[in-house]
Amino acid sequence: MATAVPHCPPKQDLPPPGGYKKIPFARVPPKSYFTGFTTIGTYVVVTTVGLGIYYLTAKKVKRDEIEMRSAQNVIFPILVAERDREFLRQLRRNRDEEAELMKNVPGWEVGTWYGEPVFKTLPEDTLVTPIFKEFYAHSDWKSYAKRAHLKLWS
Repeated sequence: MATAVPHCPPKQDLPPPGGYKKIPFARVPPKSYFTGFTTIGTYVVVTTVGLGIYYLTAKKVKRDEIEMRSAQNVIFPILVAERDREFLRQLRRNRDEEAELMKNVPGWEVGTWYGEPVFKTLPEDTLVTPIFKEFYAHSDWKSYAKRAHLKLWS
């Protein structure tokens, strides 16, 4: 048989004696660390120091730019001369390759079309700049492709 459980009256959840605490709903302003004068003073000091540092840095940057421009002006004629020398070397390589390629063709003279000058109205010692593909005709494909890509974008 089941044992009898003693009867306990139910315990009701009630407010504590004296009632609940009041719910705080009033606005709590944030804590002020700086006053208006402190903020403006800090701004003025930081701006003044920043402008001083900027002035010193700008002088150094301008001095470096002048030095770099001077170096570029000095080296530019050397670079142009090297570019021109390489251009003439490539023209020489093209003529040598043409001579090697057409050595078995009777009546072929290098720089002419079967003995006829291509440019009849120009003096013999005039340099005629070849077109792009003609200039790279006897060079490797990699340098042609690299230069062709640059040519398209310039």
